[in-house]
Amino acid sequence: MRTVLVTGPGGAGRTTVAAATALAAADRGSRTLLLSAEAIPGFPAATGPTPLADRLDHVRIDSGEHFRAELTELQNRASGVLDLLGAGRLDGEELTELPGSPQLALLHTLRRAAEGDLSGYDTLVVDLPPLTEALALLALPEQLRRYLRRLLPAERQAARALRPVLAQLAGVPMPAQWLYEAAARKDEELAAVQALIEDEATTLRLVAEPGPAAEDALRTARTGLALHGLTADLLVASRVLPRHSSDPWFAALAARQEKCLDHWHQDLAPVLPVHEAAHLGRDPEGVDDLAALEIPAPDERTPGRAGDPWWTEEEQDADDGTTTIAWCLPLPGAAKEDLRLVRRGDELLLTVGPFHRIVRIASALRRCTVSGAALADGVLRVRFTPDPALWPRTS
Repeated sequence: MRTVLVTGPGGAGRTTVAAATALAAADRGSRTLLLSAEAIPGFPAATGPTPLADRLDHVRIDSGEHFRAELTELQNRASGVLDLLGAGRLDGEELTELPGSPQLALLHTLRRAAEGDLSGYDTLVVDLPPLTEALALLALPEQLRRYLRRLLPAERQAARALRPVLAQLAGVPMPAQWLYEAAARKDEELAAVQALIEDEATTLRLVAEPGPAAEDALRTARTGLALHGLTADLLVASRVLPRHSSDPWFAALAARQEKCLDHWHQDLAPVLPVHEAAHLGRDPEGVDDLAALEIPAPDERTPGRAGDPWWTEEEQDADDGTTTIAWCLPLPGAAKEDLRLVRRGDELLLTVGPFHRIVRIASALRRCTVSGAALADGVLRVRFTPDPALWPRTS
């Protein structure tokens, strides 16, 4: 399945471009599913697959409905504990979704599209939140799986028979089996979403309205994409005004857009194609308006994620002959003052501006000590020196 994740700075028309992308894929003959949490003018808002056009279905993500269903299921599974504590149950009608619910609802729907009741499509087009939120969302499955492994390690399940004894010795109740089962189930769901995001058939499509603010947002986004090993296949310049006008005010806006577009075509076009979508003079509504934007369908030949973005290089000091191993990651657009690195055990905690990621250090490098780091020419190099106490001596 080809997956296209659509995002961009807020207010750039990403939902419209996502719908137009899905329509283009369906017109090319691909059975397509469009996922969106936002209302699309002229389209039904049903939460189940609803036909929009030939070979095109749409699912509206209802985060409130998902939150109520998840919390109700949790109450049912924990009924024994709740009854023991004398806790009162919460009815579905009184449940109000909490912050973070839209992100979890989107991940749940992606899991359904990957291996659940929404699977079976040739192309999946996902309308993501605004750019910074979208990158944080795409990193969430990996982060949540890490939290689950730390809080409820799988190896502790081997001590099920000892739990009553341990509970008496410790004087506190041990986690119930249902908790481990729930954690394992959630880990499987998150693993399916993570596999979808990291699949080589998954790409991002960026949407931005030409202007200074969009230029800054895209410059920052390049760093976030590289940090998470994500690939963009197209930049859609939305709401592009006609180039020539006799109205001075209108002409000034068009000239500012044209200047920004020239920068994009010169700086980005060699690695990221730029498509200009004309301003229709109104908000697009319905299939005909989406087709008028002439958004290209996803190219099946365009590669997605190329695998692990890290690589290693061996370096030798010319003065004392000391050998170090550099663990390298491309970070275009990153600035040294926005970069922070912390090693904790076998993990490296990376912060680049507003983006964060925790990566597991390559197995051979875990026996080394970090001797420094440098950012040059858009590449981060973390230098490791072999620890003599852990590396075997050589003749």
